[in-house]
Amino acid sequence: MKPLWTVHGDGRTVGPGEVVAPEERLAWPLTIGVGAQHVLAMFGATFLVPLLTGFPVSTTLLFSGIGTLLFLAITRGRVPSYLGSSFAFIAPIQAVSFTGGSADPSKLPLAVGGLLVTGLVLAGVGLLVQAFGTRWLNAVLPPVVTGAVVALIGLNLVGVAKANYSAQPGIATVTLVSVLLLTVSLRGFLGRLSIVLGVVVGWLLATLLGALDDAAVARFHDASWVGLPDFTAPRFSFEAASLFVPVVVVLVAENVGHVKAVASMTERDLDPMLGRTLFADGVATTLAGVGGGSGTTTYAENIGVMAATRVYSTAAYAVAGLAAVLLALSPKFGALVATIPSGVLGGVTTALYGLI
Repeated sequence: MKPLWTVHGDGRTVGPGEVVAPEERLAWPLTIGVGAQHVLAMFGATFLVPLLTGFPVSTTLLFSGIGTLLFLAITRGRVPSYLGSSFAFIAPIQAVSFTGGSADPSKLPLAVGGLLVTGLVLAGVGLLVQAFGTRWLNAVLPPVVTGAVVALIGLNLVGVAKANYSAQPGIATVTLVSVLLLTVSLRGFLGRLSIVLGVVVGWLLATLLGALDDAAVARFHDASWVGLPDFTAPRFSFEAASLFVPVVVVLVAENVGHVKAVASMTERDLDPMLGRTLFADGVATTLAGVGGGSGTTTYAENIGVMAATRVYSTAAYAVAGLAAVLLALSPKFGALVATIPSGVLGGVTTALYGLI
């Protein structure tokens, strides 16, 4: 039986000018190490989305990991990618499930239903691309359209960042400055961790100042180490779905851009895989909508890890997907993430939404 990945060279080194191809891998200890770096790279953005939308962190992480594994299977291990939480969903989720500026648990099923419908539409686009190619897609979604949609998403999120920033302006400012300084001062892989490191700085400051939410801290202490995350069944509404479906434009743009970037880095023609990558992303988002996780997208954050390590092995992404699933099965971990205060989120999102 042919192995899923062949070992690159001696499995321990990557020579000058060499890369580890998607169908190759290093020795498993090294592959696991690279996979851990992918987990760190995706983590900052992936856990922020549920914190900003009221979705359970562990549930989002679970479907992120499962979605990544499905993506690798559907693309036959030829396209290295991690599927993390998409920021494009924040605005419609908040429009549907927020009341008075905060998440309303009773409306969360409507947002989950919108995610499911969006996933089905994206999967359908993938099937069309697989059947008819990408020329029609480029005509329907030129850069002027996709760029305008992305810009509107960023503008719609300004109010959210402002509300969080205003709640704890001192902590928010320290967090924002930390993110900016770390971004410009760190290079390579560490530069990709500037968001996570900035959150850590803000969280430590909030802890020293006694600014953590007491209820969130209590939930962390009471949480068990192992257990299933909370699941939410979808509820459907045409009005809610109509707010979500336009996000497909952004997801297609992100997906195609990711595949083009990976193709350039690996010097391969991956256009024939675009139908599969779009379909896989749609299936992952649909699955998240079935159980209450946030919608997914291919992550540019992880491209930085590949550029720094020259390891494009999909085996490393399989490790990252499995690691995400294992972390999601620890309620203690999800409760720890939920202790991050509003000021820290305000500082981080001011930077992130500006980048959008």
